[in-house]
Parts: sequence; structure tokens; C-alpha cells
Amino acid sequence: MIGLASVWLLIANGRIAGVSGILHGLFAQPVGSAPEGRAGDRLWRASFIGGLIVAGFAWHAFAGPAPVRQGFGLGWVALAGLLVGFGTRMSGGCTSGHGVCGLGRLSVRSLVAVAIFMAAGMAATFVVRHLLGLPS
Repeated sequence: MIGLASVWLLIANGRIAGVSGILHGLFAQPVGSAPEGRAGDRLWRASFIGGLIVAGFAWHAFAGPAPVRQGFGLGWVALAGLLVGFGTRMSGGCTSGHGVCGLGRLSVRSLVAVAIFMAAGMAATFVVRHLLGLPS
């Protein structure tokens, strides 16, 4: 469904379905202005982000609450969120933009970004499990 939604957004709006770029564009532009003269830019961005939020609540309603990981407090969650945000700005996009949309468009830049995402994830898992000895 994510792939279909990203194709639809590209065909219907000519936009890439990268979540970090959509969220950044929602807050980066002044109210009442639309980049490239496109009216309704803020509306589709807000609708997209709203749909992600609603989908999370819908999943919770139908599948039940996600398991809570003990020993992983809100401070760690906040730090993880900040690091992800920093990483998306450094790489010029997020995993959804590069992994789903960029690879689908055969973008070399996205291939490099996804390879780095994967390597960083593997390295972080190695450090957490084997060097720090924390449970997964």
C-alpha cells in the first residue's frame, strides 16, 4: 500500500512521498504561500501527515496496543527522534523518500543513502547487542 500511495502521489501531484520532506514543507513555508505557485500545497501535506497519525490510531484500535519495551523511557525516544531528524537532514531525505520512492525511480543517490541507512542500522544493532550487552 505504501508503494501504491507513493506512485499515486507522484502521478497526481508530481511529488515524492518522503515523509521528512513533506513534514518539513508543511512547516517551512509561510502561511498563504505555496512553492512554485502551487495552491493547496499545505493542504495535501497536512492531509498526508494527518493520515499517518490517524493510521497509527486505527492500527491501535484494530490490532491492540504495541508492546512496551521496558527500560526504554521517553528520554531515549526523544533522543532517537532527534537523531533520526538530524540524519534525514544530512542525507537529504528519509527512508521512505529514498527507500520507497528513490529506489523505485532508480536514483543512484537514493541507492547510496539506503546503503548507508542499512549499514548504520547494522552497526547500531551490533553496538547495542554485542558491545553494550543490552537486550534487543
